[in-house]
Amino acid sequence: MSGPPGVTDLHVHIQPWRQLKPAVVAAMRRGKEDRWDWLLQLMDDPQVLLGIMDESDIWRVGLVNYPSPDVMGFTDETNTFAAKYASANPDRLIPYGGVHPRFTKDPEGQVEELLQLGIRILKIHPPHQLFPANAYTLGMESLGKIYRRAEERGLPVTIHTGTSIFPGARCKYGRPMEIDDVALDFPDLTIIMAHGGRPLWMDEAFFILRRHKNVHLEISGIPPLKLLEYFPRLEQIGDRVVWGTDWPSPGVDDLRRNLDQFLSLPLSDELKERITRSTPLRLIPRR
Repeated sequence: MSGPPGVTDLHVHIQPWRQLKPAVVAAMRRGKEDRWDWLLQLMDDPQVLLGIMDESDIWRVGLVNYPSPDVMGFTDETNTFAAKYASANPDRLIPYGGVHPRFTKDPEGQVEELLQLGIRILKIHPPHQLFPANAYTLGMESLGKIYRRAEERGLPVTIHTGTSIFPGARCKYGRPMEIDDVALDFPDLTIIMAHGGRPLWMDEAFFILRRHKNVHLEISGIPPLKLLEYFPRLEQIGDRVVWGTDWPSPGVDDLRRNLDQFLSLPLSDELKERITRSTPLRLIPRR
């Protein structure tokens, strides 16, 4: 098939929610009490997700997973969860995984284990893993080893930027500026900047994007109708922007509604196609 058959949403939170800490569950459940049992079923059964994707005209989704035992409750088992879930339809489900640099004893080996599992994107979440994205410059050698091995193996790395609402998260670690070091020190590493520094650091994020050609912007968690308020010069970096929603996190209720709102923006059809279809396919090709 020469072109992408549909939309890729690179950021949905299909995770082992049964591992979540009680305070995190409370934040997740807020406004979703009537759907909580259904959401747990969604986390258990990929066929439920695939049905929603079909209804929403979404071809592929990225299953965001990463270990965060002390903030979120996720252990390294989140990696095997993502790989097993995605095995239900590897063409449409893209598994994320992570190596926690504060706990690993074998960073390079664990990156290799992710690849063996079939993980296609490595996730770093500074506010939930409690270090800045450039912590290797401050003595955290394991993080540098993770980046280096991902660079060597052609494994894209998504880095959370911006704040987090969850108890225990350290929002100060979400600044995009720390990615300046990562992009400089690992120039062949494909970096995907999740959320664009929302809601405090959009200008920083845009600077990093213009400065580094190996950095991409993934726009999940930004209300689509406010996207051009936050990034009024989006077209200047339009070839390095990819679609994502953050669904079903708090504040994101519907995959299709978010997509329709984005498609209603005064952007060219060519740019919309690149963001939602061709650029995600270039970054994460079909198996």
